Parts: sequence; structure tokens; C-alpha cells
Amino acid sequence: MESLLRWGIENSSQDPSAPPPVQRQDLDPEIIDYILGKSDAQQMKDDMAAATDESQPESARIDALDHLEMLIEQIDNANNLEKLQLWSPLHSLISTAPTNALKMQALWVAGTAVQNNPEAQVAYLVHNPLPVLTSFLTPSPSSTAQTRSKAVYALSGLLKHNAPAVAALSRPDVDGWDKLREALQDPDLGVRRKTLFLLVTLLIPNKLPATDAGASTSQQAPIHANSHAAALTDPTRADTSTAALHALHAHGILDAVVAGLTRAVPSGPDGDVPGPDADFEEKGVALLRNYAVVCGGEFSPGQKKALQGWFKTEQKDPHVAGRWSLTSEELEALLAKVA
Repeated sequence: MESLLRWGIENSSQDPSAPPPVQRQDLDPEIIDYILGKSDAQQMKDDMAAATDESQPESARIDALDHLEMLIEQIDNANNLEKLQLWSPLHSLISTAPTNALKMQALWVAGTAVQNNPEAQVAYLVHNPLPVLTSFLTPSPSSTAQTRSKAVYALSGLLKHNAPAVAALSRPDVDGWDKLREALQDPDLGVRRKTLFLLVTLLIPNKLPATDAGASTSQQAPIHANSHAAALTDPTRADTSTAALHALHAHGILDAVVAGLTRAVPSGPDGDVPGPDADFEEKGVALLRNYAVVCGGEFSPGQKKALQGWFKTEQKDPHVAGRWSLTSEELEALLAKVA
């Protein structure tokens, strides 16, 4: 090894007057990309270019969006959507793509990007996406069950722990709470489940971190730029419970949940089967518990009457608490609010 090193030193050029090495100009950039691989940022730009290229067949455009969705599962790549100016063409696809399949795939990309990512939530909100996203929730020939399901997925990622976005649901041009109530009665069971789960999440109170009230701003730990800087700077940003609690009453959402639990929903054109559904029941009971026990909400006489009869029937199953992922104490506390 020492002799090899000595040989390398002796045979290296030590002449300071020697010209600098000349960069080769005969290397094809495509070959370099093939050998080294394109960066994620370049792949994201290429995917968006293919997805928005109307001369491409639909299958190729969908494949490009599918690959983009895979890339932005990494939070750094998701945040690069803003830096690469890709949010605008992505939202344009959601709004104006010629087919439901393209819209659904674009919704999937957006939902993945904003999931548990305050920085991406802030970046996407700049493009005023809520009127478009909520417009998908109304069943129509141009809105398939799969598209509506992906719209709820995108809404969930945008709304969770994001009080400014939740507040915007009340805007007249968004009509978000009424659209979510309608989604609880969607012909497709999957859409109803996803919508109910979103409402359960929005209703969970945010526990703010304990802070020293006497500490000055300069004494607090610095908040560095990162994906969660917006939430760290303003912890109240994650408080969606207050607005959700009000909306349950103001927009008849609680009535829709009670109705969805206590009576079957008619079958729809998507082939949905009416009747009890364990997953919907579990989520519905979770919402009732969050509302009444955790948030201290009160049921109306009509709601109590409907729930009393339903709970009485369901309690014939000795394992009903476990079926709803509740302890016996949690179930008793909920029943006390219904009594």
C-alpha cells in the first residue's frame, strides 16, 4: 500500500504552470442522468410536465402523477412543491382535468403532500383550494365515488390541525360544513366512513404544550425553519375543536351522524349495501363520545330519544364496548350523557 501511494505521488503532476484539466464536452447529459440518476426535484418537474401535457395519453399522465405521489411521500419533496412552483399546475389539474381519473390522481397527490405537514398546508391554502375540494362532495355524474373519496382524503390532510383552513369552511363560497353533512349521507359507504373519521379528528381538543407564562420571547427556544415551524410558532393553529363543535349544531351535522347510526342509509348507484357497518358505527360512537364526554356537548331531546333506543338494542351484545373500541367506563360515561 505504501509503495502504491509513493508511486501515485511521484507520477502526479506537480508543475504549477501546467494548464488546468479541461472538462470533457463529449458527454451526453442523458447518459450522465442514466448513470447517476435524476434528482428528486428534476423528477418532480418532469412528472408534472408529463401530467399537464394534453398531447399525452391519459394513462401516461396518470402514471406521471402516480410517480409524483410516490416522491412526495417524503416530506422534503412535498415541501419542494412550493419551491418548484408545482402547486399551481397541480391544483389546476384538480379543477379542470378532462377526466375523473386524472382529477382523482391529482387529488391523491395533494392529499399526500399536505398530510401531517403544516408547511405544505400553508402553501396549498394560498391557492384557495377549498371551494374546489368541497365541490367534489356532491354526488353527480361528473363526481364518481372514487373521486369523492379522494376529495375527502385531500380535505382531511388540509384541515387536520389547521384552524385557519377549518375557519375557511364557513365561507359562503366554500359551504364546507354543509357539504360535509351531505357527505355523511353519500351513496357510497367508503365516502361516509372517511367523512366521519375526518369529523372525529377535527373534534378532538388540541392540548397546548405547557409554557412558562413569565418567560419572555427572547428566552423561548428558537424555532427553526422546518415543516412544522408554523405549528410551533402558533400552537393554537392546531385547535380545530371549537369550530367543529359549533358546526355540529349550526349545520345539522350531529343530526346526520345520529341518523346514520340509528337508521340504514338507502342503497345508491355505487352499489352500496344498506344496514349496520361496524367501522361506521365505531367512528360514529367515537364522534358522539368526543362531542358529549370530551367536549361537554349536550344532545337535544330528539337526539337522546333516537340514541336511547339504538343503544338499548346494541347493548344486547355483551361485547359492544370492545366492538366500538371503548372501555366499559368510557361507554358508561357516554350512556350517561344520552340518558
